[in-house]
Amino acid sequence: MIPRGKLIAVGGNEDKGTYPTSRSKRKYYLNFFELGILKRVVSESGKDDPRIEVITTASMIPQEVGPIYTASFAMLNCHNVGIMDIRTPEDARQPEYLERLLAADVVMMSGGNQSRLREMFAETDFLDTLLRRYYAEPDFVIAGTSAGAMAMSQHMIRGGSVPDALLKGAVKMGVGLGLLPTAIIDSHFVKRGRFGRLIESVALYPKLIGIGLGEDTGVLITEGHLVETIGSNLVIIMDGHDIVHNNAAAAKKGTTLSIENVRMHVLAKGNVYCITERKFYVNKQAVGMAAVGQA
Repeated sequence: MIPRGKLIAVGGNEDKGTYPTSRSKRKYYLNFFELGILKRVVSESGKDDPRIEVITTASMIPQEVGPIYTASFAMLNCHNVGIMDIRTPEDARQPEYLERLLAADVVMMSGGNQSRLREMFAETDFLDTLLRRYYAEPDFVIAGTSAGAMAMSQHMIRGGSVPDALLKGAVKMGVGLGLLPTAIIDSHFVKRGRFGRLIESVALYPKLIGIGLGEDTGVLITEGHLVETIGSNLVIIMDGHDIVHNNAAAAKKGTTLSIENVRMHVLAKGNVYCITERKFYVNKQAVGMAAVGQA
């Protein structure tokens, strides 16, 4: 089944808007490029002032994170914003939160610990409803930054040591929310040098595509497979479909990995990658032209 909704996965440090005064920037300690990733989140809903629900479950400082997002969306003239600070699985089963989810145009998941999102929402009507709306409704937007982006995968990176990258076991895998079953997402990718752990993830699951998100950079994923880069930095695509030699499964923990023929693509703003075709396109127009040519 092809999803009709949209995913927006952000690598962290996302631009939350243009600040009216230098004082407001200090107040909300936002210091990001003004290329409008949050503005894109709003525009993809198709509404000027959509109903937005921010899920702060992954964060250990929700009392700080929630007001930041409320203020940031207000800078974009979006004032219909709610905060879902769901701390336990029992909270996730409260009828109030399900009703709010059903009324939302945009759901935004904050950063923090991605494993918490799975722990709180697994086997709940909340997650079932989120998935159902994502597959059924064309303008329904699910966005996530950092941990909120990583949790979108079915096979999710829980953590991993950068210094030990490309040693067996350096990456810790778990189960995510299942919004994107064909790919594995990693965040803060460029500045934190997480190339190694995404390569290991792809070596462990070679039929999945690895998506590494730079800071203040994200991807808009439509139809479940078209990945468009948005923001100011880079997106790295790792493709393990053509791996020839791969000792990731057999190697002992702590030993060096040996992997032959991993393909990598570097996407800048506007570039598109098709997960199903495993092809790079310069822009969306090129995707459309290729579709016409194949018709």
